[in-house]
Amino acid sequence: MNKFRLLAGILAFGSLWGTTESYIGSALDNAGLPSGSIMTCFFAMSFLLFSRLYFKQAGMQLGMGVVAGSLKLFNPFVAGCHLCSGIAIMVEGAVFEAIWFFISRDLKELKSINIQVSLGIISAYFMFIVGNIVTQILTPVVQGIGFYLNDLIVFLPRILARGILPALIGAVIVPIIILSLKIDIKLKDKLYYPTALGISLICWFIVIGNWFLA
Repeated sequence: MNKFRLLAGILAFGSLWGTTESYIGSALDNAGLPSGSIMTCFFAMSFLLFSRLYFKQAGMQLGMGVVAGSLKLFNPFVAGCHLCSGIAIMVEGAVFEAIWFFISRDLKELKSINIQVSLGIISAYFMFIVGNIVTQILTPVVQGIGFYLNDLIVFLPRILARGILPALIGAVIVPIIILSLKIDIKLKDKLYYPTALGISLICWFIVIGNWFLA
């Protein structure tokens, strides 16, 4: 694949992911809803999976996580550790990349609905719990309190249990995304690059602009 086309896709999808984390995630938090579960199993999985199946390029999702996590650092709507949230998103992208690394480029393994559901469960569950564990470790360190293993052990059963909801939704998301890609959507370069760049610029302008205004 053309490396510039790939980089444009990473920037566009990563920016969309980071923007939804900043806006929708914060709105869910304010509404008292399980934002982590919903953001991981719906938005993150959707962007990561769609890009993997559409571009069929390993490594792309890791780059998307870096872009989304970087954008999250400028989120003006969340209290607490911006750095921790950003790194947790990057970790989610890395976890997805690790799980899907051995899936062949022609995606022949995904012909079975059982494999689709299983990958959805595994991907969403481990993305959620690993991201949460990283947050639990980094937050006290960044705040200067210091990390203590006993504190993580206390919260670990709760984190593992909270991963069930993302896993269940992940089981549904994967077959839906795969089904949606049966619609052949292709953009020519003269539309693809301006669209990708425009989406990226709008996302960064919205988030960074609000960061300065907050």
